[in-house]
Amino acid sequence: MKVDFEKMGGLVPAIVQDDFTNKVLMLGFMNEEALKKTEETGKVTFYSRTKQRLWTKGEESGNFLNVVKIMNDCDNDTLLIKVKPEGPVCHTGADTCWGEKNEEDIMFLKYLQDFIDKRYEERPEGSYTTSLFKKGVNRMAQKVGEEAVESVIEATNGTNEGLIYEASDLIYHLIVLLTSKGLRIEDLARELKKRH
Repeated sequence: MKVDFEKMGGLVPAIVQDDFTNKVLMLGFMNEEALKKTEETGKVTFYSRTKQRLWTKGEESGNFLNVVKIMNDCDNDTLLIKVKPEGPVCHTGADTCWGEKNEEDIMFLKYLQDFIDKRYEERPEGSYTTSLFKKGVNRMAQKVGEEAVESVIEATNGTNEGLIYEASDLIYHLIVLLTSKGLRIEDLARELKKRH
């Protein structure tokens, strides 16, 4: 990766983004040495303009930023670093340096998909999800149908709370069924995006 450190006197801005939620967490600056250390260690390291030295985010707090991917912008003078953060990012204790919560409820579906994938691989005893996988695709498909009917009943004759409850069961069982077929909820998102 070719980075133009000369444009800003040896430094480039480094935007840090959560790889899971896509929230922007903070902005720091890097020189060549900071970028090299970040690439070598897998922990985001900046050049502190006030301390005039390298500092690895989390070196004092333990709230490291674990690198997933480093990208260069079209002008080669700004970095986007996708990370998995360990704890809050801001020195104030906030999730981000803008005081935002680093979460999106919709992202729980991705977490749930990953969790169900793990259940599929490990098949721990006593798990309801494991029991569905063991019963096979016909039973999983039947459960999706049952939950769909219960969702329709709640939508037409029930309450909003009941609809949310039953539709949540429907989504869960649908993810289980998709997983058993080697698919993920993201496959549905891609299909819907294509149709849009």
